[in-house]
This record gives sequence, structure tokens and C-alpha cells, in this order.
Amino acid sequence: IQKRTRIRADHLDLSKGRDIGHPDTRAHHGHLAVAGLAFLAMTFLQVRFGLKPLRQIGTGLSEIRSGDAERLEGDLPSEIQPLQSELNALIQSNEEIIDRARTQVGNLAHGLKTPLAVITNEAADAKTPFASKVAEQAEFMRTQIAHYLDRARMAAGVKTIGRVTEIEPVAQSLQRALERIYRDKGVNISIDIAQGSKFQGEKQDLEELLGNLLDNACKWCRRKVSLTAKVSSETKHERRVELIVDDDGPGLTAEERAEIVKRGRRLDESKPGSGLGLSIVSDLAALYRGSFTLSEAPNGGLRAVLSLPGA
Repeated sequence: IQKRTRIRADHLDLSKGRDIGHPDTRAHHGHLAVAGLAFLAMTFLQVRFGLKPLRQIGTGLSEIRSGDAERLEGDLPSEIQPLQSELNALIQSNEEIIDRARTQVGNLAHGLKTPLAVITNEAADAKTPFASKVAEQAEFMRTQIAHYLDRARMAAGVKTIGRVTEIEPVAQSLQRALERIYRDKGVNISIDIAQGSKFQGEKQDLEELLGNLLDNACKWCRRKVSLTAKVSSETKHERRVELIVDDDGPGLTAEERAEIVKRGRRLDESKPGSGLGLSIVSDLAALYRGSFTLSEAPNGGLRAVLSLPGA
């Protein structure tokens, strides 16, 4: 009995010893938790400051795309500088390719213009059925060449990085020019451009887009033409600008609206023009990944809606 009592007493003493050790165990766990938090904080700081140069490059590329900068600038770590140099070289190469393409398109246009003019003049002097056919086909060739040269120039311009155009100055310039051209008709063009409306593209392309739409509206309107520009955001990083041109003319049926955007199609031969205006608008909008639609205006005329990338 005494032996069993001693064993139980020893067991209690050992249990008490283990109970006494619990505070040390909790302290050990606390040290581990502090070390873990310190490790997480160090990892967070390392990632945050380690990726700062990449965020700087991202900001620089956004500025180039929006037209606020032409190159990636700033001091970067030696590990990132090769990336900066390669991106700047890529941008420079892109600009040189576009310049060469524009030069070649211009040379081709100049080289074809003179022979076609000679053919047309020679055919006009001869009053024969054959000469009339030659003149007709030469004019068709001239129209086709102009159309595809325009498309080539458009495609080259669309690939340019960082081109941004303010919409309001272009709209005001076209407003003054067209009101003078159609002064005898008494056309009044009103414009309403939302603040901050910018087109992500070349100025001459915007002039061609708006010029064709406004000129077409002035031809068919009775008195009034309006241009409205709205800005919207499709995604967090993408903006769109919507250009709406309305006129108070006779308008078009749904079938006529589908037909008129076809290349060279004219619904009324009494009006001047080649019939390429709206088809050029449609082609150029597609090259900019935009859209072009025709519908009925609120006042019964024709409404043209152009959606383009905004900046």
C-alpha cells in the first residue's frame, strides 16, 4: 500500500511539473506568431517595393498610349533597364515603319495620278464609243485606287502609338468650313461636345470621319445639322467616344441605310460626290475597332452614330 501511495504521489508531482511548464509553451508559441507576422511583413514590403519599377513601367506605357509621353523615361534598376531600352526601341521602330508606309503610299498615289490623268484626257478628246469606254474605266480605276490608297493610309495611321486628338477643335473647324460651303442653302450646324472628349487616333482620320458625316448631312438636310460627342467607359481601362450626327432631311428607309454604306453606292446621282464617303467612314471605324451605324433621327432625318476609342 505504501508503495502504491508513493507511485501515485510521484505521478502527481510529475503532472504538476508538466502543468508548471505550460506558460513556457505559450511563450514559445507567442514567439513563433511574432516571427510569422514579421516574415509576412517583410515579404509584403519586399514584393511592394520590388515590383515598384514594373508599376513605373506600366504607368509610363499608359502615358505613351494616352499621348502624354513619347518614350519611357525615369531611372530604373539595372535589372529593368534592358526592358526599358527594348520598349523604347520598339516604339521607335513602329514610328519608322509607319513613316515608310506613308511615304510609299504617297509615292504610289503620285505615280498613278499622272498616267490616269493622261488616259482620261486623251479619251475625252476622242468622241468615239471606244474612247468613252476607256474614260469610264479610267475613272473607275481612279476611284478604286483612291479608295485603297486611303485604306492603306488609314491602316498605317491606326497602328501609331500614342496619337490623341481633341475632338472639339476639329468639330469647330469643320463647322466653320461647311457653313461657308453651304451658305447659299442656309445650313446651320450646332455642336455639343462633352468635356474631355478625345479620340485615340490621328487628327486627319478624325477630320475624314467627321468631315464625311457632316458633309453628307449638309447635302441632305433642310436647314439643321447637329453633332454631339459623348464619352463612356466600357471597362476600367478603356474609354469610348460616341459621335452622333443628325440632320432634318428626308431620311432613309432601313433598306436604303444598309445599301448606302456600300462602296461607291449613291442613292441620288443628282447630288455631287463619288459615293465613297460613308463607306470610308465604315472602313475607317472598323480599322479603329469602332462601329458605325445609321438610324432614324428624332426629327425624322438621318442619324449617323460613330463609336471610337477614346483617350
